[in-house]
Amino acid sequence: MKTNFKFFAITCLLFSSLSMKPLFAQEKTVDRKTILSVETDPSTFLFGGYAFHIRLKPSGSDRLVIGAGTYAMDFPAFLVDLNEKNKAKGWNVRINSAFGLFGEYYFNEANKGWFAGLQAGIQNYKNSIDPSPGKHISYSNLLIMPSAGVNWQPFDFPLYLKPWAGLGFTGRISGQNTLEGNTFDISTLSPFVTLHVGYAFSITRSTRQSKKK
Repeated sequence: MKTNFKFFAITCLLFSSLSMKPLFAQEKTVDRKTILSVETDPSTFLFGGYAFHIRLKPSGSDRLVIGAGTYAMDFPAFLVDLNEKNKAKGWNVRINSAFGLFGEYYFNEANKGWFAGLQAGIQNYKNSIDPSPGKHISYSNLLIMPSAGVNWQPFDFPLYLKPWAGLGFTGRISGQNTLEGNTFDISTLSPFVTLHVGYAFSITRSTRQSKKK
């Protein structure tokens, strides 16, 4: 009887030690940083506009980055002509101001490599048509755009290049898109490709215990 009890006790201890060992082996110290990034779209300046965006990787996030931005630009003729209903009709199209919220999920590590994104925003347009100088229409669109791209850091310092592409779903929510009997057709789907350039700053740093699964 005593032999059976000893065998049972030893067996329990062995299972306990085996089950506890991986748990302790899985524990490690992980450095977590809050990273603030500032970025822009250089092409907007070429088209008479601007772009200013901020991105934030919270300290508790390994792959998710959130942010906000504002931008404006004149549409070059080739972008206007992508919509056959507006092609060669003399429309001058400008995003006079726009504001958006952004989310980016990185497949490997936040702010590095490939990501899938989503943005939601408001775009305020101010359009005119030739030959009607001094007259314009103003309206606002709601924009929802899923996107994909890559964050590439080719240098030893945290300057990065971010080429990305998206497909925007848009719809007018206020204002008028008709001027002197001419209606500017608002595309429901709008493809978009661009390049952002940014710089990342570590603003806080914390250390905590985590378990790697």
